[in-house]
Amino acid sequence: MLQTKNLKHQVITFKHFIRKGYALFNVLGREIRIGCLAVCTIACAPCTTLATRPDTLQTISGMTDEDKTLDEATVTGTHATWPPGEASVKVEILTREEIQAARVQTINDLLKLCLSVDVRQRGNFGVQTDISIGGGTFDQTALLLNGVSLTNPQTGHLSADFPVAIADIERIEIYDGGASHIFGSQALNGAINIITRCSNTNQAGLHFDGGSYGTLGGGAYLNLSTTRIRQRISADVLRSDGGTRNSAFQKYRTYYQGNYTDDMVRLTWQGGYNKQRYGANTFYSALYPNQWEEGTRYLATVKAETKGRIHLIPSLSWVRSFDHFQLVRHSSAGENFHRNDVFTATVNAHALWALGSTAVGAELRHEGIVSTNLGKPLTEDEYIRIEGKDGYYDHRDNRTNVSLFLEHHWVKRHYSLSAGCLVNRNSALNEKFYFYPGVDASFSPTRTLRFFTSWNKSLRLPTFTDLYYKSPTQQGNVGLRPEKASTFKVGTEWDSGILKMLLTGTYRHGTDMIDWIMHHENDVYHATNFKIDNYALQVQGKLDLQRLMGGNQPFRSCTAGYVYNYQQRHDHVDVFKSNYALDYLRHKLVVSLYHHIWNALDASWNLRWQQRTGSWLGYTEERQPQLNRYHPYSLLSLKLVWTKPTYDLYASFDNLTSHRYYDLGAVQQPGMWVMIGGNWRLNL
Repeated sequence: MLQTKNLKHQVITFKHFIRKGYALFNVLGREIRIGCLAVCTIACAPCTTLATRPDTLQTISGMTDEDKTLDEATVTGTHATWPPGEASVKVEILTREEIQAARVQTINDLLKLCLSVDVRQRGNFGVQTDISIGGGTFDQTALLLNGVSLTNPQTGHLSADFPVAIADIERIEIYDGGASHIFGSQALNGAINIITRCSNTNQAGLHFDGGSYGTLGGGAYLNLSTTRIRQRISADVLRSDGGTRNSAFQKYRTYYQGNYTDDMVRLTWQGGYNKQRYGANTFYSALYPNQWEEGTRYLATVKAETKGRIHLIPSLSWVRSFDHFQLVRHSSAGENFHRNDVFTATVNAHALWALGSTAVGAELRHEGIVSTNLGKPLTEDEYIRIEGKDGYYDHRDNRTNVSLFLEHHWVKRHYSLSAGCLVNRNSALNEKFYFYPGVDASFSPTRTLRFFTSWNKSLRLPTFTDLYYKSPTQQGNVGLRPEKASTFKVGTEWDSGILKMLLTGTYRHGTDMIDWIMHHENDVYHATNFKIDNYALQVQGKLDLQRLMGGNQPFRSCTAGYVYNYQQRHDHVDVFKSNYALDYLRHKLVVSLYHHIWNALDASWNLRWQQRTGSWLGYTEERQPQLNRYHPYSLLSLKLVWTKPTYDLYASFDNLTSHRYYDLGAVQQPGMWVMIGGNWRLNL
């Protein structure tokens, strides 16, 4: 019988060239491993081809075909996109896997689980939410959708009215620290960039929700793809009686996106619409519990990116927002109408060369508002009719902001460095150019350990509300100066594959910071400038229990984190009550556990404990002002999910202990909120 024997042959590793005549004969009939070829190829390849995150390659139980389709995933924290491992800017990324595991209904609920983000809601399901970063205020954080700013020049209270649903999101990037040299003005204390998905599958989906307090909702999406064109459209509606008095709401949302790609260019476009009406119980003053508000937003953008050695990226965007507010519902007392438009044109260019990547760019942003309250008074012949109403806008204002960017990114073995500068000029100021530099650096002595540091100067322009708003309880200030801050950050992260640890410290020195304050108990709120320092410490760890304990046990992962903030104000003005800046989050603790139960049933637990400084203003039965301190509170939530390839069912239990608490003014938050729903998917 013929017997065969496998011979283990020697593998030779190619290291360098030699100029000897016998060199070729030494490799005849042998297997050669050319190690430097891969290194050279990687060094010369465009960074976007290397951008897939390693942690997104893990298979998710019950993933759909759409979820398994991976696109490029680059960190957009610089004007030239870079892979996560090479970016100097420290960016917290919520991946699609983490978003699915959280099983929340809104973006705002998802951000509550992020340590550095402070989410203060007046109404559930994102009806009206203030989102801030690092101990700052809601106006100091830039909110973006695929890089397009949603920051509302009227007021940051309305910036978080996102036109997208959770199912539309691919990932969320969170920048904790001054980011003006990246995202321009308004990113004084950080930015949150929502990246949507548009996969190469043909699929349709349907979802429904129902639960406590008469809450009902539903929606659908359609994803269509060809060789070069991808499109996705989604729509949903949600209504509720609300969990507290005068908190009923209705929400409507539609979003469309598409992209075209060939060998020369990539085009992307998006359009969005969202509308919501809601009872605004004590939203802006406990003296008026029966407030009401309605808001509408339209969004349209288009962007192109050329391919090749030099990437040229022009873009255009338009955002229109309407706001109708009644201080007393169904009454003209304290009633306001506002319409603001934001037009933005940008052009960026970046190129790879021997010394790294260099990016330059310019942005022209025009903000305008017509209102019954905000802006400069118009003459009667200049009045503008309010859409669908028997009234007129009789105030108006606008401003134009010009920004120039320059940034260079350099990577050398264990080191990474980004240095950039924003040159900014605004027509509402003295029309001078101001410089806001930023530097981010990192050092990785090993594959598992990384140190990083950054220093950034940033600014924020006052909103039109800060400047002009006037009501029985508030008084704006046309003499406000722009906020300016200098932020220094240092930290380290360690990732063994099983355990990830992060430790950061931040110091921010702010000048001309804006707050609304009362000087005495019978005063109204006044917009004013002051100086303030903020110190923050954050520690976070994530344990992969499946890798640690093996796949034959139910536990998947556990995350725990804590953040501490301390502020010091540098003036001696007596303040009876601060409305925003001094009501910051002192302590926040978040613990999450994800585990399998049985068959296709999984569970995720989230515990959040936090303590806020400051107080909220209430009134006695005799309508006398009374300060009430914010008390610490803890919230426990449970999400149960049954996942199958074509559908999944879920049950959500928020605030399991039914704890009643205050987190923003005199707005009492509801007790336990139960939601039950399902999602169906169909491949076309």
